[in-house]
Amino acid sequence: MSEDRRRTLLLKALRAQGIADERVLAAIARVPREAFVEQPFADQAYADQALPISCGQTISQPYVVALMTEALRVEAPHRVLEIGTGSGYQTAVLSQLCKDVYTIERFRSLAEAAEERFIRLGLFNITRQVGDGTEGMPEGAPFDRIMVTAAARQIPEALLQQLGPGGIMVAPVEERPGKQNLWRITRGEQGFTSEHLMPVRFVPLVEGLPGGG
Repeated sequence: MSEDRRRTLLLKALRAQGIADERVLAAIARVPREAFVEQPFADQAYADQALPISCGQTISQPYVVALMTEALRVEAPHRVLEIGTGSGYQTAVLSQLCKDVYTIERFRSLAEAAEERFIRLGLFNITRQVGDGTEGMPEGAPFDRIMVTAAARQIPEALLQQLGPGGIMVAPVEERPGKQNLWRITRGEQGFTSEHLMPVRFVPLVEGLPGGG
């Protein structure tokens, strides 16, 4: 089966699961997921499942990517901060929808591999940084939207403070061992409000850099 046919079937499956934002679906259609998966899993690029990548990380299930992107309510003028670049697939999808994406990855090898993919695909509105995702990117704040693709015990205060007025953050939280939930946090005039979206399973959000560097 061709990649185009697999992509068409995936989009059909996403619609059947309730993804209704045509801008999000179009963004997913434009990003070749096969460019972001490890070679041993190339034939599963359009399967609706998470797949392993290097450094013990994963590329998220397409439905979760679509749902998180839809929940973030990204608009064309927005500046979006992503915590956890990973393979770069979610980053690439976001880049189709907004002015600029700023993405942080704690593993240098993943960040560099993702940047090579961005260049190869002509995605030039992405700024990547190797760093501690729990600290965010204060030099670029405030952000209109923040997406976190790893689960913390609680949302880091630094990320909350880097969310601009009226901004939205989508993030998984590990509320107890083995139980994670996805939340949408909105910053209003009176503070932050939270909305539960769904149970999820993500790699943990870890402070610092590998090896303490």
